[in-house]
Amino acid sequence: MLKQVLVVCVLLFLVPLCLPAQQKDSLALSSDSTIAKDSAVIKDTVKLADSAKAVLPLPVPKEYTLNRIVADNMYLNTRNKPLVFIETPRQINSKDALFYSLAFVVFLFAFLKFIYARYFSNLFRVFFNTSLRQSQLTDQLLQAKFASLMFNLFFILMGAWYLYIILNFFGKISPNQWEVLLVCAISLVIIYLTKFSILKFTGWITGYKQEADTYIFIVFLINKIVAICLIPLVIIIAFSDKNLAYMALILSFVVIGVMLLMRFFRSYSLLQNRLKVSKFHFFVYIAGIEIVPLLVIYKLALLFMTKNL
Repeated sequence: MLKQVLVVCVLLFLVPLCLPAQQKDSLALSSDSTIAKDSAVIKDTVKLADSAKAVLPLPVPKEYTLNRIVADNMYLNTRNKPLVFIETPRQINSKDALFYSLAFVVFLFAFLKFIYARYFSNLFRVFFNTSLRQSQLTDQLLQAKFASLMFNLFFILMGAWYLYIILNFFGKISPNQWEVLLVCAISLVIIYLTKFSILKFTGWITGYKQEADTYIFIVFLINKIVAICLIPLVIIIAFSDKNLAYMALILSFVVIGVMLLMRFFRSYSLLQNRLKVSKFHFFVYIAGIEIVPLLVIYKLALLFMTKNL
């Protein structure tokens, strides 16, 4: 009986000890199962994140986009080999000095026209008059010595500008070589002073002083008209493009040629009865005294300037 009681007591004592161990195992299993569930959830979220990354486009770096734009641009031409260009200083061709100089010439002409308005109007009236014999307008022009001198000096200035513009247009001189303008003006002064002196001396030595004065008057009358006609042409040649400047240059040659022919016929019509010369001899005189020296002086001046300037 005692043994049975002891066995029961032992069993009662051991049962509670076994029960906590079983409870711990179940908790452990339950905890392990939650861990498994959590790992499954984590795995699913990772898969979802990976799938989301696969669907959404990856951001492109800015430098890659810029390179693609530069490479596809047909105007940049980045795919061919680079070229090397040698830099040269920029040649600035300013026409400011030329503009203000020609503006001063135009102002001078306007000033002379305003001061000597009567002489200017008589100048054109005598020019378009077919006969200069016994004309009061001619006498008025001959009496206005100072006004005639001013317009003769204006012809020298305008002729020098015309020669300077022609040399610059054909590339014989470089721009802004103002000494060439001075040389042209001095050359014209020497030419017409020499011509004036020769005609005066010839008229005095031969006794045809009146005829020589008439011829001198016609020569300087035509020169004044030529100077006035060259003002717009010189401005067009100086500041226009090549085509328009070339047309203006041809027109200036035509104007000067017509004026020379007019001087020849006007002089011969007035002097043929007094000098008793034929047209051929008078033309030979014009060619030998008027045209050939100008061409020779022009050629010599051109050679001198191309070698020394």
